[in-house]
Amino acid sequence: MKRFEYHEPASLEEASRLLAELGATAQVLAGGTDLLVEIREHLRPVTHVVNIKRIPGLRDFACDEAQGLRVGALITAREVETSPQVARLFPNLVSAVSQLGSIQVRNRATVVGNICRASPSADTLPPLIADGARLSVFNGNGERSIALEEFFTGPGRTVLRPGEIVTGISVPPPGAHSGRAYIKHGRRKAMELATVGVAVTLEREAGHCREIRIALGAVAPTPIRAREAEALLRGEAFTPERVAAVAEAAMTESTPISNVRASAEYRREMVGVLTRRAITLAMEAIQ
Repeated sequence: MKRFEYHEPASLEEASRLLAELGATAQVLAGGTDLLVEIREHLRPVTHVVNIKRIPGLRDFACDEAQGLRVGALITAREVETSPQVARLFPNLVSAVSQLGSIQVRNRATVVGNICRASPSADTLPPLIADGARLSVFNGNGERSIALEEFFTGPGRTVLRPGEIVTGISVPPPGAHSGRAYIKHGRRKAMELATVGVAVTLEREAGHCREIRIALGAVAPTPIRAREAEALLRGEAFTPERVAAVAEAAMTESTPISNVRASAEYRREMVGVLTRRAITLAMEAIQ
């Protein structure tokens, strides 16, 4: 493993100052499941590692019908996966985190770390975007809030400025008569990156779609909202013809690439298939 300098700040202020002073080759350590592997394999140029595990206030974890979900920067995927409250209110997120790596990885990997890795195929991103999640970001001057769908600028790239640290993520409480679903498609069922991921969160009112958010993963340089597809169903009845049109629109909005896991054409077709299925599952989940 390439040598690096290790830092263990006691506060967010100290961590932010270190990251700003040390520059782009300083990286935050929370779970470390990606970072340490990439340092060992010389895939990421890192000269300083800033461990935030001893900083107080980063283990907030709450979920209820009134406030929604709050996940601090040190909360692991496994903690979210095994929470009965999250499973009841946000089953789409539990489905996503349960497919993140192995159980050993999930016991160390943090949800916020998975987000900040900014991989287009990250499992947590589509359901969180579909649910309207926001990030809390600390810098030397205080804290700002960023909508998750606006956080990514490209593969592995985000809007974070030098010295900024994501302290947590919040998801608003589910609306009345709402349902949600996340479907991941890959070449195998476990230990696999998503070939395509589709998340749908919707609200029904008098047999019509009052609101809908569709998020797609692994089919563009960043996770994306299928806004044109959403507009076709918003305010309309859930007819098979209308849902088929929504799925077709989602296919058009995706811009996948071909790689070793699938061709662009296959990915685009699967966007249509999974969008139809996810809408159906979200509808069935409404109580």
